[in-house]
Amino acid sequence: MEQRTITGAQSTAKDDRMEPRPFALLAELTYRCPLHCPYCSNPLQLAKYRNELDTSTWQRVLTEASALGVVQVHFSGGEPLVRPDVVELVATARAVDLYSNLSTGATTADPQILANLREAGLDALQISLLDAREAENDFFAGAPSFKQKQSAVRAARQLGFPITLNVVLHRQNLSRLQEIIDLAVTWQVDRLELAHVQYTGWAFQNRSALLPSRAQVESAEQIVANARERTGDHLQILHVLPDYFQEYPKTCLNGWGRTFLTVAPDGVVLPCQTAREIPQLCFPNVQDGSLETIWFHDPVFQRFRGTDWMPEPCRSCDRREIDYGGCRCQAFLLAGDPAVTDPVCRLSPHHHLVEHELQQAERASPDFAYRVMSGGEGLGQQ
Repeated sequence: MEQRTITGAQSTAKDDRMEPRPFALLAELTYRCPLHCPYCSNPLQLAKYRNELDTSTWQRVLTEASALGVVQVHFSGGEPLVRPDVVELVATARAVDLYSNLSTGATTADPQILANLREAGLDALQISLLDAREAENDFFAGAPSFKQKQSAVRAARQLGFPITLNVVLHRQNLSRLQEIIDLAVTWQVDRLELAHVQYTGWAFQNRSALLPSRAQVESAEQIVANARERTGDHLQILHVLPDYFQEYPKTCLNGWGRTFLTVAPDGVVLPCQTAREIPQLCFPNVQDGSLETIWFHDPVFQRFRGTDWMPEPCRSCDRREIDYGGCRCQAFLLAGDPAVTDPVCRLSPHHHLVEHELQQAERASPDFAYRVMSGGEGLGQQ
């Protein structure tokens, strides 16, 4: 497929705009999914969000995103391949000069749909894997899926897709981390993304069953370091450490409302995909206004943008423009207030809450609740 220059970021730049502009859009096309992963970042009350944007509205969103400065769109869900218009939306992204990536559980990623996506202009593919072993993968997914993932990787390679294999790490699969890395080498993917669970959505509900031990985290760091040395340039390995074990919080998506935005299946626009965790915030919808108006003028995008909102100890901390106070959803879920310093930070007055959860997890049951739409069904209907 031909190389192309991404120009969308310059299309409507205005010298008098001092606010940051987004460069990445997460397009969550649907929350419907045949898998039931217990760490899914989708909302717990999935049945509330069955009304999905139609094709023409998504096309408008993609066009407005490019004009706003976005250069990359990540099609996700749920499972985006259950949308019958996904190929058409990828073609629209190409037409408005957006680099496009699609994340899939691969249960519906047959060779024909992958070929159609490639022809429409999809630039890269991310395929999820839950474990290196078929039985364990299918157990965590709540449905048979390992063989389909393997077949999808093979078909995507034949089509020339750059492939990222995404594996969410947690207490119950970390013991097989080396097997996961070996499998990525065998499957000849380009990139392996090893991301420890972020405790929001379903993962927060299942936190006690998913939190690893400190020994597991330290062992994982060493295994990844050895693997990077061994594989060299043949496999790019990204290892995202778990927040709860860090001294300082990560910069959540480069800061609230600074470079990233999500459009949810029902059209709600979010600074991050889990922001609906914070019930006291009211989020705008693309059905009521343009992305540009929402980004620059909606109060919810201004609420935690920059540093003026910060309390102590963030306000006087020399890291305030490094981590921007950490994750607002994490602050709310742990401390009950999205406006406090992320409790992950060792300087936070609420840091003891993280320590308490780590202690509780050491004695917790390994049982978890599977992600479901309603009444047990995963796909639902439009």
